[in-house]
Amino acid sequence: MQCKNCENTLRTDYSYCPDCGAKVIRNRITVKNLWIDIIDRYFNIDNTFLKTVLHLTTKPEVVMEGYVSGIRRKYLNPISYIGIALTISGFIVFLITKIEPQWDFDFLKTGQVTPATEKVQNITFDYQAVLFILYVPLMAIASWLSFQQKGYNFSERTVFFMYALAHYSILTFIPSVLVLIIDANDYMLYALFSLLFMYLYNAFVIHRISRNKGVELFGKVFIFWSVFTVFYFMISLAVPILLLILGEITLEDFKPVPLDN
Repeated sequence: MQCKNCENTLRTDYSYCPDCGAKVIRNRITVKNLWIDIIDRYFNIDNTFLKTVLHLTTKPEVVMEGYVSGIRRKYLNPISYIGIALTISGFIVFLITKIEPQWDFDFLKTGQVTPATEKVQNITFDYQAVLFILYVPLMAIASWLSFQQKGYNFSERTVFFMYALAHYSILTFIPSVLVLIIDANDYMLYALFSLLFMYLYNAFVIHRISRNKGVELFGKVFIFWSVFTVFYFMISLAVPILLLILGEITLEDFKPVPLDN
């Protein structure tokens, strides 16, 4: 008998290939064994996904620094982890499009809104995966400007914040679904608190990696927050400008109209 993945010769009593580590599959796919495989892959006690979630919550430096130092089997790699985060983020967007909540875009309570605001919001949801990925290098740059411990390069810092941003998305997935189900109209308010949580989690990551405390830690976190916030608003401004150039919105869309129109 041969391994279907690497074609190595196997004994008939093998459950896993000793060469590539793949599980030996003898049965055809059914609903039952497909479900068992999913449970075994993602939710068993020794599973790397659960370990990654748990340790990124309690001691993120173990996962992040472990990966850049060569520990690649104990936890999910950052590409796989961010892939899961993008998948569940896509599900959130899918829910929003199905529920079609009535959001209040009159943030300043003037009794008027601009059509551009809603259009930009809708297009942002359509391309949320692109923005999600874009935030990673921006966080890496912000961290490089805020702390230099251990001489981590840009690629290593990118790994840190791939994990951090993906973990934030995974931790907020269930609360996001609950808010959309219970009262989707409050989702925009929830999103603001969720953004605050992202800032706090990144501060926790910086603390665990830099090992700083007290005033020194506050200074580094403040620099990180400030730099990333500047980047965040730059992207927020760049999106409508780009949409204007591409013709997705027009100057007329920026003209305020009464809410009852």
